[in-house]
Amino acid sequence: MRHEKLFTVDEEAVRLDVFLSQQLEQTRNQITQLIEQNAVTIDGKPTAKSGQKLKSGQTVAVVFPEAKSTPPQPIDFDVEILYEDDDVLVINKPSSLTVHPAPSVKEPTLVDWLKHKGVSLSTLSGEERHGIVHRLDRGTSGVMVVAKNNRAHEALSAQLQDKSMGRFYLAVITPAMKDEVTIIDRPIGRSSHNRLKMAITENGKNAKTEFRKLLPSHDETEELIACKLYTGRTHQIRVHLESISRHIIGDHLYGSHPKSGKMERILLHAYNLYFTHPSSGKRVTFTAPISPIMDEYLHKHFDEKELHALIDPNHIEHCFSTESI
Repeated sequence: MRHEKLFTVDEEAVRLDVFLSQQLEQTRNQITQLIEQNAVTIDGKPTAKSGQKLKSGQTVAVVFPEAKSTPPQPIDFDVEILYEDDDVLVINKPSSLTVHPAPSVKEPTLVDWLKHKGVSLSTLSGEERHGIVHRLDRGTSGVMVVAKNNRAHEALSAQLQDKSMGRFYLAVITPAMKDEVTIIDRPIGRSSHNRLKMAITENGKNAKTEFRKLLPSHDETEELIACKLYTGRTHQIRVHLESISRHIIGDHLYGSHPKSGKMERILLHAYNLYFTHPSSGKRVTFTAPISPIMDEYLHKHFDEKELHALIDPNHIEHCFSTESI
């Protein structure tokens, strides 16, 4: 089933492909293909020119073609369900699980697991991304919300756009942050040096992350931090940390610390998520238990008494409720 998205232009003389890259999660090449396939209209008129200059107030519509269906792969794992009702499914994604199928992905994905379980899912993101409102990187564990119908999907997507959905992460980094609060607001795009990596790029998509210091390790060479996403770009936390010469323990792609080679997984966990429920209109909050590997590392390298107090979900949210710099 095809679906359409509408956008209103709010600046003069911006290129069509640049404008759409700021609005969509698709790559620039994917956007160019949509334009060439006459899937994009400006004020109702089709256009095949990626470089067409837009005017403020114009309406750009994108019609996404029906994705080709692929049979789900055999499943030999399970995923922890934190909450489920008729509208949403909240899960604790394990590390090393890819969220949705792609040409480069050979192993079963979260979407395969959802289909295997027979979960009713929204269709707004296409066949390969049924139910997926937001992603987590493959190596990142933690809380995710999945939409079970299109109405819920639209409501949750709107909350992502207007920043009323909150997402908090825990990470172990080296070296420690200089300031109690660090906010990085720099665009992210594909690295020109390594296609597996993302990087700070002038023409990238806007990206904003806030970091808060939590607790130094016993030897003070590492630090537990909390992170808040204001946008959801691929590898966002990792790229923004790399831009200030910080790295997450266990990050083999962006990390340069010797311990990264010894860890089974990246020590980055989507810990807390809140949103307004699509049906009840009430604010709901979910916390994903930390995986055994990361939990063991934290208890080995950090003060246990302080650790338990500082990773209390209420404390994490309170950290970010104070006025940002």
